[in-house]
Amino acid sequence: MNKRRIRLVVILILAVVVGFLLLRGGGPEIEPGSTLVLTLEGQYVEAQRPPLFARLLGEPSRPFVSLLSTLAVAERDDRIDTVVLVLRPVGIGWGKAGELHAAIRRLSESGRRTIAFLDVSSFSASRLYFVATAADEIIIVPGGTVPVVGLAAEYFFLGGLWEKLGITFEVGKAGRYKSAVEAISDKQMSEASREMANSLLDSTHRAFIEAIAEGRDMSVDEVMATIDKGPMQPVALEALGLVDGSRHLDEVLDELGEKRVMGREYAQVDPSDVGFDPVAEVALIYGSGTVVPGRGTVSRSGDPVMAAETVSKAILDAAQSPDVDAIILRIDSPGGSALAAEQIHRAIVQARSSNKPIVASFSDLAASGGYYVAAAADSIVSAPGTLTGSIGVFALRPVLGGALDKLGVGRETLLRGRYADFLSVTEPLSDATRARLQDLVLDTYSLFLERVADGRDMTLEEVDAVAQGRVWTGRQALEVGLVDELGGLRTAVDRVREELDLEADADVVLVPFPAPRSLGEELAEALSGRLRAIVLGRLALPGITDHALIWLTELPPSTPLLVPPVLVDIH
Repeated sequence: MNKRRIRLVVILILAVVVGFLLLRGGGPEIEPGSTLVLTLEGQYVEAQRPPLFARLLGEPSRPFVSLLSTLAVAERDDRIDTVVLVLRPVGIGWGKAGELHAAIRRLSESGRRTIAFLDVSSFSASRLYFVATAADEIIIVPGGTVPVVGLAAEYFFLGGLWEKLGITFEVGKAGRYKSAVEAISDKQMSEASREMANSLLDSTHRAFIEAIAEGRDMSVDEVMATIDKGPMQPVALEALGLVDGSRHLDEVLDELGEKRVMGREYAQVDPSDVGFDPVAEVALIYGSGTVVPGRGTVSRSGDPVMAAETVSKAILDAAQSPDVDAIILRIDSPGGSALAAEQIHRAIVQARSSNKPIVASFSDLAASGGYYVAAAADSIVSAPGTLTGSIGVFALRPVLGGALDKLGVGRETLLRGRYADFLSVTEPLSDATRARLQDLVLDTYSLFLERVADGRDMTLEEVDAVAQGRVWTGRQALEVGLVDELGGLRTAVDRVREELDLEADADVVLVPFPAPRSLGEELAEALSGRLRAIVLGRLALPGITDHALIWLTELPPSTPLLVPPVLVDIH
């Protein structure tokens, strides 16, 4: 990108910002008896705001907390009679889906009529239907498809691919369930991994079935029998009670009258207009993406990262701020660097000396290094569908000699020192070095167990029994003592109120830490990350998720890593 093009991008950004400020004006006028129309689509991220380039390119990505805030305001806004949620393909996991489900339930309990409009035609939209079951009514677009065919989890194993390329791996592993290694280096699933995978699927499937049964006033047996009938057209779905009708969105809105406010307008409502009067200030610190050393908020590809220095500084700054009464650490991370996780863990331990409550709130994923960080908090709140735990360690070292032979590349490695072959990636490790690699992994695992035992008030033996790299859903994690309570960000705030001895209905304000970056800082980081992503390109392999790409490219090989099986997606 030349200087002239960069200058044009900067001018465009400034024009957009100025235009937004000029047009923003005051909040919308809302008539009593209005219908709020909220469209859910695209990616929802655990961050103050989506990456700059995503916003400039029009990619539908927005902060998840903004959606929760809009629903919370509507819950208290007596001018809103009905809320229509237009559900389109959306990038959320089961943790966020559970939070949305609960938020919609609260809308109904507050007296709002809720209608979920399913604007989808896909067999992979189970999470959307799960969210929709919280609404009073479910309407599906004519010709649409509701995925009532059960759930599936696919796992991919890339060992055969590397074999064809002449690449092998040296592996050090602590934890019989630490299957992230298998996904990269093996050709098939181990028995331990299969046990864990079936347990995760069973837990998620149970939550899915129970939500349908409760939301549609059916028994669990009726839901199971309906699912086994297979894909159905809207008429059949209505006959079986899975939806309440099939109509186009304009028809639904026309039936509700002309008093209507769209979600984008409603987001500008001042919370004080609905009686919001905070008595405490809570720092909201995001721990999103792979745990990596250093500073920053995005990876080379522009995806969020939990950079140790950046997150640690935010935690300590919040602890020292006289305006902050408590801290919520919102985690959506698959883990990453063991060293970086330890650095953030240390910052939380230091921050606790301020006697300010520190609550960890789990989103879709808070596993391995993500859980390591959270173990230092005063308490942990997890969504029922969050993938968490994975208390285990591995080190993965590629051996590229075979690939170089296939390419006709000659090589010669000169070493000084007994373990100097750690520094080479062309030849297999010596027996002594391989044993030392395993020792390093076991040392890190022992430290991981110690950190969790201290934070959760458990013995090392108790932690080891539920560790071994095993991933749990939030519901399972509560049963084995790895979290304190099930719920989302709302529940974490309730926990803060208890710790601060506030009334149960007292309002608190969430303040992002660190403060939002300036436009110049955000542009510089976005340009750097995006340009490097263009140069490096994106790896396009079956089953490789964004999380997997990041830890494969961002983390140093042969060092202890805290990463769960990131290739799993239950859909």
